[in-house]
Amino acid sequence: MAKIFKGRVITPGKARAQALVSRSGFNTLASYQTALMFGDKEVKCGDQNNPDLYKKPMIAKALCLPETIGSTTGGMVLYCACALEKQPACMLFSKTIDPLAASGAILAANWTEASMPVIDELGQDFLDYVKDGMTITVDDDGTVTVE
Repeated sequence: MAKIFKGRVITPGKARAQALVSRSGFNTLASYQTALMFGDKEVKCGDQNNPDLYKKPMIAKALCLPETIGSTTGGMVLYCACALEKQPACMLFSKTIDPLAASGAILAANWTEASMPVIDELGQDFLDYVKDGMTITVDDDGTVTVE
């Protein structure tokens, strides 16, 4: 049975992908560093402090998380991931997105050919409900369907 959530659109777009869920903050630099510096084609999460994601492929997944944490380079890392076509299918935040992650997503949406819808303020119910492997569908208006 599908459950529908509504959030705020940061970067519009449509996506359909399998969920990859982090229950803790997503350290963008630590997560993407190996993929961006050493050419990991599967884009496995390099953040050993995030047991939910560590060593799991992030490319083309619906990345579901509460928030981003860590380095001030986070926005640029997201932009670079998109520019190199190593981005998740979408990023879905239960909380309000921070300005650094938002800036990276907005830059990528405007300066790359990458598609990476970003929706925030989906609520704790969203993060409590979604599990790895569930199918996520994102619509332009911020509607997120979880099956």
